Amino acid sequence: MADQLQSADPAAWPVAPGWRSLVDGFFEGQSGRGLLQFLQHRLDAGAVVFPPQPLRALELTPPESVRVVILGQDPYHGRGQAEGLAFSVAPGVAFPPSLRNIFKELQRDLGTPPPTFPQPGGSLVKWAQKGVLLLNTCLTVEEGQPASHSGKGWEVLTDAVIRQVSQEAQPAVFMLWGAHAQSKRALIDASRHLVLTANHPSPLSALRPPVPFIGCGHFSQARAWRDEHGTA
Repeated sequence: MADQLQSADPAAWPVAPGWRSLVDGFFEGQSGRGLLQFLQHRLDAGAVVFPPQPLRALELTPPESVRVVILGQDPYHGRGQAEGLAFSVAPGVAFPPSLRNIFKELQRDLGTPPPTFPQPGGSLVKWAQKGVLLLNTCLTVEEGQPASHSGKGWEVLTDAVIRQVSQEAQPAVFMLWGAHAQSKRALIDASRHLVLTANHPSPLSALRPPVPFIGCGHFSQARAWRDEHGTA
């Protein structure tokens, strides 16, 4: 797989069948068409855009398989890092600080040792395949320019994904880390799903109030809730 986006053609971006209607409707609409025009314009201008498969979270985690949703903001903007899943990095890439803190809290909370580096490293593909929807709210970014594709249309699609999970999926756990993820809380039916909030795992906020990420206990809370609701 190339490490960057090659074309603004959604036909080259596979998704699980359960997402197909939503995705096709988005790209046929005004927001989707405008986004594709923007992406093609940036590619034609020589911009390096990550990741190579923007919809990979929707390929690996069908809606009927969703057990947990973890929201990120936009992909990593360093070459070779992003692989289309929130917080995940391609195999062989050093752990970014936020991902290192996720593994640290997972070990503190559940006793799960962090993965070895470089293999399997920080790739969360196995999480995605087991029902963890690792969804960034913006699905592309340009090299070295965080949030460079924010507000270009992706949020219309990812908001719709969140709504579909909230309305149609089995009871799930939503982990909202940081203010950006928590801004999506209104899209989630908290009477059906468990919504957990904490600071972002970034070193800038992971240990700060009001709810430090390190020590939040989200992983054990999610496990207990899923056991209680028969969705383990």
